Amino acid sequence: MANKLSASTFLEYVKNRRTYYPLSKDISLSADQIDDIVKVAVQNVPSSYNSQSNRVVVLHGADHDKLWDITSEILRAAVPDDEQWKSSAQRMDWFKGAAGTILFFIDQDAVRGMQDRFPAFADGFPAWASQSTAMLQFALWTALEADGLGANLQHYNPLIDKRVAAEWNLPATWQLNAQLVFGGRTGETYPKESKPVEETVKSFRS
Repeated sequence: MANKLSASTFLEYVKNRRTYYPLSKDISLSADQIDDIVKVAVQNVPSSYNSQSNRVVVLHGADHDKLWDITSEILRAAVPDDEQWKSSAQRMDWFKGAAGTILFFIDQDAVRGMQDRFPAFADGFPAWASQSTAMLQFALWTALEADGLGANLQHYNPLIDKRVAAEWNLPATWQLNAQLVFGGRTGETYPKESKPVEETVKSFRS
């Protein structure tokens, strides 16, 4: 029997998950190890009605660099002003300087298939698919940080969707949702501010 994971241990990982940038290409995990973490998460993160609508592409090395070159090219055309471009250019350099990127997709064929099977709940499946990919993003972000990496979550979709699909020959039904950039930590993260728990959580006992 596997060792039981306590809530307190799990919640320590949850509390320690933070946003880090810039990141470096110097990491302790191999590409195969990262891919294995991704595979386990994809197979075990829940989805409504077990719809399994999540799809993931992991970009390492030159493929990771190419993603951020593509994003820079597209974003530069959308931000022609040199002064406004400076902050975006810095972020592009940060992301490219990391070790890799995990791309998260929702397979629209899977969503439509569930809508056809369960028409009474058809309106709910797009939102439920979004919830499932959000859980997957959080799970992988937390898992990578638990192994000593840093990460930050980006959303350059739908700006880059067509170029990404074409560059890596992805199915047209895969809709890009987010990009998780990972790499070696180069410094400390900033303090996290939270609303008072009394304002965000209610508990009732009859």
